Amino acid sequence: MKPSVFASALCVSLAVSTGVFAADEYNVTNGLTLTGNPLGMHGVDPVSMFDGDAPQTGDAVHVTTHDGVDYYFASEEAQQTFEADPAAYLPQFGGFCAFGVFVGKKLDGDVRYADIVDGKLYLFVNAAIFEKYLENSEEVIQVAHETWPGISATPIGDL
Repeated sequence: MKPSVFASALCVSLAVSTGVFAADEYNVTNGLTLTGNPLGMHGVDPVSMFDGDAPQTGDAVHVTTHDGVDYYFASEEAQQTFEADPAAYLPQFGGFCAFGVFVGKKLDGDVRYADIVDGKLYLFVNAAIFEKYLENSEEVIQVAHETWPGISATPIGDL
């Protein structure tokens, strides 16, 4: 049975549009938000990571799209704070695990394992990796920043 013209066009369309979104530069939650964009930081309010308390889950009522990714906020105030200077609140390495980037891999960043160094947010995949990072945090961050440009646009499955 030959595929229909519609099915063929759909496959081509999906193949082309899949690569359009930031080439895997951001660690996003599978699925789409109400705006049709992927969700950053698993819906956790990025501004809340800097207030010293536990990270807060954001609400779709307070959403900002940055570079094709939606970020949810716990309040309108947090949303406005982010919108004034997104780079100050975005996690480094697109939200991927900093230790993973250090070793040339893109691993899921988990807000439960985070560190703020020089005003920058770094996420880690789990407690064991976070402990490993703490053994030599300066080197991990330095090498990860050197490694990131080479892997940032590489699809996750290709690493």
